[in-house]
Amino acid sequence: MPVQKIQLEVLQKIRQHMQHGFALPESENHPRSWASFANEAEIPEPDSLSDLGDLFNFGGAIEEATHAPNTRGEWFISAANPGAVLMKLPGLNLKPDMRLVSYLHRQPEEGVGVIWAVPEALSTTAQLEKALTASGDRTHPPHPEGALPSVMEAIEGDRSPASFMIASLLRRELGEFGRLGKACHWSHHRLVGAIPAQVQWQWKVETPKDLSPKVLLFPDGRAAIEFFSCRIVPPVALFQHIDQYSDQQYKATVVDRNIAIAQRA
Repeated sequence: MPVQKIQLEVLQKIRQHMQHGFALPESENHPRSWASFANEAEIPEPDSLSDLGDLFNFGGAIEEATHAPNTRGEWFISAANPGAVLMKLPGLNLKPDMRLVSYLHRQPEEGVGVIWAVPEALSTTAQLEKALTASGDRTHPPHPEGALPSVMEAIEGDRSPASFMIASLLRRELGEFGRLGKACHWSHHRLVGAIPAQVQWQWKVETPKDLSPKVLLFPDGRAAIEFFSCRIVPPVALFQHIDQYSDQQYKATVVDRNIAIAQRA
């Protein structure tokens, strides 16, 4: 069972595609309310249809009835289409009759989001709004009817070595969806294929000899992947990521391990 290596540059480009696809408009990342224009001479004149649409996303009295974007810490339905990202991911796709839907939670300095996989028949706005009535704070997001326990259960693919590595990146990007400010985690990580030489490292494990992304396929259809990342915000650290896949799906058993920390100068 030879280990197959995946080019780091390819994974970095695929990750950039995911991040671009999951990016949110300013009207959802930092919603404004009508009150925010109180000190302005007039509501700004839109320069495009996109800007005109943003005006209808401002909070205010109408916001309470329509669950519009807000910074009051109340969950709302995102207009994003997370499933579009999968359309160009090699080796992976969304199962037929499934849809990815998303919600956002915003406060003045930070935000979080959540993505669910639901049957197409239950992905209407009316169905998604029902889940908002039972949502709570940022740790209690809306849970729409029919949602799978894990988004990755709605993913299928060609079971190629690259597909497992891409699935591991996808799972982490899905978990980072909608995060802002202090809520960000995975967005602070950079994929690495060698030990960064700019700093001195204090190792918690034996220094690895090869940090290149790797995939191991087993004869029974199972798979295991390994790759490494560097968290670039304090405390700067190196992480080892090991995901193990069964022979049935792209939902993995995940280990994210801190293996070294940057020594202070």
